[in-house]
Amino acid sequence: MKRLFLFPLLFIILAVEGQSLTDTNDIFYKHLELNEIVVTGVVGDTKLRETPQPITLISQRVLDQVTAQNIIDAVAKQPGVSQLTTGGAISKPVIRGLGGNRVVVVSDGVRQEGQQWGDEHGVELDAADVGSVEIVKGPASLQYGSDALAGVLVLHSHNIAQPDEIKGCVSAQYQTNNGLINYSANVAGNKKGVVFDLRYSEKYAHAYRNKADGYVPNSQFNERAASAKIGVNKNWGHSFLKMTYYNINPSLPEGERDTITGALISESENLKTYRHGLPYQKVFHYKVLSDNSVKLSKGYLKILAAYQLNQRNEFEESPDTAGLRLHLHTATADVRYVYDEDDSWKMAVGMNGMFQKSLNKGDEFLIPDYSLFDIGTFATASFAIDKWTLCGGLRFDYRRLMVPEMLQEEADFESFKRNFYGMTGSIGAVYSPNDNFDIKMNLARGYRAPSINELASNGHHEGTLRYEIGNKDLKPEYSLQTDLAVEYNNKYFSMQLTPFVSYVNNYIFAARLDTIIEDDLMTFQFQQGDALLTGFEASVDIHPIHQLHIGTAFSYVYSVQLGQPEETRYLPLTPAPCWSSDVKWEITHDAKIFNNAYASVGVDWFLSQNHYYKAYDTETATKGYALLNMSVGTDVFIKGGKALEMHIIAENILNTVYQSHLSRLKYADVNVVTGKRGVFGMGRNFIFKVIVPIGG
Repeated sequence: MKRLFLFPLLFIILAVEGQSLTDTNDIFYKHLELNEIVVTGVVGDTKLRETPQPITLISQRVLDQVTAQNIIDAVAKQPGVSQLTTGGAISKPVIRGLGGNRVVVVSDGVRQEGQQWGDEHGVELDAADVGSVEIVKGPASLQYGSDALAGVLVLHSHNIAQPDEIKGCVSAQYQTNNGLINYSANVAGNKKGVVFDLRYSEKYAHAYRNKADGYVPNSQFNERAASAKIGVNKNWGHSFLKMTYYNINPSLPEGERDTITGALISESENLKTYRHGLPYQKVFHYKVLSDNSVKLSKGYLKILAAYQLNQRNEFEESPDTAGLRLHLHTATADVRYVYDEDDSWKMAVGMNGMFQKSLNKGDEFLIPDYSLFDIGTFATASFAIDKWTLCGGLRFDYRRLMVPEMLQEEADFESFKRNFYGMTGSIGAVYSPNDNFDIKMNLARGYRAPSINELASNGHHEGTLRYEIGNKDLKPEYSLQTDLAVEYNNKYFSMQLTPFVSYVNNYIFAARLDTIIEDDLMTFQFQQGDALLTGFEASVDIHPIHQLHIGTAFSYVYSVQLGQPEETRYLPLTPAPCWSSDVKWEITHDAKIFNNAYASVGVDWFLSQNHYYKAYDTETATKGYALLNMSVGTDVFIKGGKALEMHIIAENILNTVYQSHLSRLKYADVNVVTGKRGVFGMGRNFIFKVIVPIGG
């Protein structure tokens, strides 16, 4: 392991935060493009260099060149971003050590709402429908209100077709480790400003395997998705209507082992089946979105309205009868006016709201029925003068949560009402002494109201193998975070250092109790205290010649609960420090047949995590490990047109046995033969991707 420590040093210690090392041709090599890249993670369209808050942009090219089981898996490869996983199918984003309801996922301008309070509840989105991603790190409550305490993932669809253009795309992917088969087909067009976009995708995977466990039973999954978009795009603005359908059926591996052999127990003799096992989830997510933007004399008015229905079913004993059935109805609306006539002055004012109603339809209960009303209003402004850009804003939020009484044989929930208020704000500055150098500073206050499970859960949480008890007296979380960023970019060298300090008042977490309520399940109750999180992301990319890129990135989070003894000092689910290094050779550019060909090799090194929540063996230390990866790819041109795009990726080439500190399977049964606890991560995996553009 000490030798592995030397490997990243060969490529320098720091890195370009947020930019994939395979994206150098888009961002790093042409530094002038940084002046033109526009992000929307802040209120209004803002150039990336002028945002004091740390924002990462992941382009379509980067998404095509990485391998992932889902969209969060792809995003989690960026510095400062991690994922809480349950096998290969379920991933939840974690930004700088904060996850769960502290991260808002926004798709097509609308916050994704799908019972995301559960550790094993993934993000119900089709990865093929995502054209680019913005990662906002730190409190983003000004635009999104409660729950954006840690940050926001802004997922954008693909660009609409150009005028009088009909285009399409067919993509396919195969992974050798879990037999994943993924394909997607898309067609889009634009006829005199009338636009349409249609997509259909499917994905299947059997159980994954590793050298220590063999095949991991019940880690298979399948999903299918469809979307349709139609509308008009004119000089006055646009008006789009989009409908999406998403269905995923992930089996839930429990890691039960034979008490004599230590082998994982499987109910099926065929470990390579694509059919679900028990327990498993069947999740449906439907969304209808109206996106409207009207250009005005000195800016534009944007109006978004959406309805979402999330149906979550969990099957435990029978493959045909769901025990837990949750139906969540969500209606959201967003209205904002952005003044952007003057390049030196920009202002935005707006209001957004949300209404939710969640109903239990099954005969098992974890959370009660509830209704929620949320509304917030905000105002922001930015001003550029000489070499400075100054930004600031204020927001006020109100949330009302109502829980009716539920007294049934399997449910015992008292009625209650809670009102939450939040005042948030931010102030920041960017100093750019020249075209290559930027210094950014930002101070922000975030706010998060407790979620329904934190307040009122009372039951067996099947997916997490524990009994959960809520606490209806919880107070809202408030954070105060300071960010600093130092960035330098030129033709041959790029670097970024982004330290941060975040104080969270009334931090909410699930603490294990020394009691057993049901069977042998661990019992957890939600508590809160004050927390301090500090850390940084640092990165460097060196490109001494046009075709060669050498880069490395390091991210670190140190999170503690203040005033606590050693057993409860460190916050649960704090990601281990991560060090990644890449060397990429861009073989050809402007070639007639094999164009944009590249080859790269990299190491992802996750250091040991010895800071963990020790009370009642809630967590254990995690050993460090390194994963060696390689990839090659090229575009193929025929008669001057791009015929297809190919990528071959090899992950974990050395077949390393490892456990992520944020894997929930880490705490499954102990193998009596080896003495090791839990299930290990995916072993060696080869990925083959083909993307065929049609027209356009």
